Amino acid sequence: MSRTIPGEDATRSDRGQPAPRRGPLVAVLHVLAGVAGFGLGLLPWLVTGLRLPLQNLWAVEVLPEQMPRVLLPFSQYALTLVLGLVVTGAAVVGLLARVRGERARVALHAGSGWFGAAVLATAQTAQVVADGLADDPRADLYLTALLAVTAVAVVLGLVVLVLLAVAPPAGAAVGGAFGALAAGIWLNALVVPFGSIASDWQTTLLGGARWVPAVLVGLVLAWCGLSSVGRVVAWLVDLALLWVVPAGLTAVSYATGSRVLLGQPAEAVAAGLQVFGAALSTAGVSWPLVLVALAVGLAGLLLRRVACFRGRATG
Repeated sequence: MSRTIPGEDATRSDRGQPAPRRGPLVAVLHVLAGVAGFGLGLLPWLVTGLRLPLQNLWAVEVLPEQMPRVLLPFSQYALTLVLGLVVTGAAVVGLLARVRGERARVALHAGSGWFGAAVLATAQTAQVVADGLADDPRADLYLTALLAVTAVAVVLGLVVLVLLAVAPPAGAAVGGAFGALAAGIWLNALVVPFGSIASDWQTTLLGGARWVPAVLVGLVLAWCGLSSVGRVVAWLVDLALLWVVPAGLTAVSYATGSRVLLGQPAEAVAAGLQVFGAALSTAGVSWPLVLVALAVGLAGLLLRRVACFRGRATG
């Protein structure tokens, strides 16, 4: 009388031979998914052709089409773009890990792939820029500042990835808000690629794209709910982020996007703070986004309640 060993069917092929272990293969696929997620984040930069933007401190004068190709847009005019590209890719990887089984293991493998790709892209870009910049202390400071911004983006991306992948709903909602804000930058750069001039139809699309982060944050809030103190805090944090972060990005873009201000750091900081304060006001760019997110979140909660009530009634 033969006995069947539990799980034997899962470890043998149809011909009765031992089936290969799939654990390592699945882990490799998850790592590759993390790399692909980072690549997806770079999509708005990929469509530009990957040419390094012209640098004010470049050692020799060259035409734009003669600049080397890099994996990240290192430029004082693309600081917010770097944040958007890096964090968006991390958010995608975190979401994919959350919807899979064994979230912690998937997050570890996919996150490792994403982080490795981020380090490789940063190193390649930094090396190319360092080789081309003039031998000038200002160039060293410039490259250090770009690397610092990129490091912040990578760390923030890792935090967002972990929150979305394995955190409880309240933590995941905060990670989702950061991901939504980054997705707004990503979408804008996809509609109007960096270095190009927007056409009329692109300008129209940008007008609609500016509301995407608010809608996404609202959907995150509706998913999170208000059933605990932690989730209520997540609502407050997400709405605060939606109020402060766009204003901060506007201020940074203004201060770093002016050649006149770049030569005067004190004036650049003062101008940035002034723009930041104006953007936070009721007439600024942030408040309408907060109101839209709040409306979407409350509407989503209402729809969930209605669906739950109908489910109980029919049950």
